[in-house]
Amino acid sequence: MSTSVPSPHPAGRARPALPSAGAPAGRGPAGDARHRRAGSWRNNRLAYAMVAPAFLFMLMVHLVPMLQGIAMSFLQLNQFTLRRFLRAPFVGLANYRSVLFDPENPVRAGLAIAARNTAIFSAVVTLLVLATGLGVALLMNRNFRGRALVRTLMLLPWVVPSYVVGILWSFMWHRDTGIINRILVDWLHLLPEKPFWLMGPNTIWAIILPTVWRSWPYVFIVFLAALQTIPGELYEAAAIDGAGPWRRFRHITLPLLRPAIAIQLLFQIIQSVYAFNIVVMMFGNGSGYAGEWGDLLMIAIQRQSFQSWLFGYGAAASVLLMLAMMGVVALWYRIFRQELIIR
Repeated sequence: MSTSVPSPHPAGRARPALPSAGAPAGRGPAGDARHRRAGSWRNNRLAYAMVAPAFLFMLMVHLVPMLQGIAMSFLQLNQFTLRRFLRAPFVGLANYRSVLFDPENPVRAGLAIAARNTAIFSAVVTLLVLATGLGVALLMNRNFRGRALVRTLMLLPWVVPSYVVGILWSFMWHRDTGIINRILVDWLHLLPEKPFWLMGPNTIWAIILPTVWRSWPYVFIVFLAALQTIPGELYEAAAIDGAGPWRRFRHITLPLLRPAIAIQLLFQIIQSVYAFNIVVMMFGNGSGYAGEWGDLLMIAIQRQSFQSWLFGYGAAASVLLMLAMMGVVALWYRIFRQELIIR
């Protein structure tokens, strides 16, 4: 004869969850979440402690100067008020209005030409750096004798400091004694006479080529690492199906490299717009003027702000450039956000 024990819970009503073993009784979902966060903090506190110095350093190097520059853009900071620094008279948006609309503003002079040069410079440098890096990465991804040595030699331009690159290429571009004209005119006879490279319209190429020469190895090593993650079975299956090298590149390599290409595209645009060292060292060791076709935005803002001691105007121009670049980054993210999703 069996006896049934009546359930304390009415039929059709869910039985309340019992507390897990070892957990304090009466803790709800919010308490569980807090417990998990506390456990995560305890488990990872050594990692947080090791990352903290780098985080604080980056905060001091990047965030604090940026906030200081934004504060300077609202001040009448010049040679007369420099001693007061951040306590200089507050002028609101007057510096921005003057940089944008006042034709008599000395910092504004030449910024339109510098913006044109920066757009050409950034577009050409980004395109050439990505194309060169990808092309060399495809070649270096093959098996051949001495591949490790050749890969290492390919990185040599990248390890040369940018200041040294600017000085060396300024000698190479010299009209009478530079190696560039000697090769093009004296040895290969490609040009009828030796051109000027450091003045006139050729200046834009004189600053583009050294920048590309130094920048492509970094892109090359990133693309090479990305290429080595593509399974070889994909290429073998495509070859069995009759796909040639171009179709394998177009339908396998290029789609799988799109995340790396997107990241490198953004990096190269930012680095090109903020280019400074090579051009400055090539023209007057930091104080020269690169001419109508060699002046870039960062150099123009720095030169005209510091030479005229108009730091408030210079800070406003720098903030405007930063806002423009934030727009570029937002547009880039809108186009490539699908490439950043890990599948």
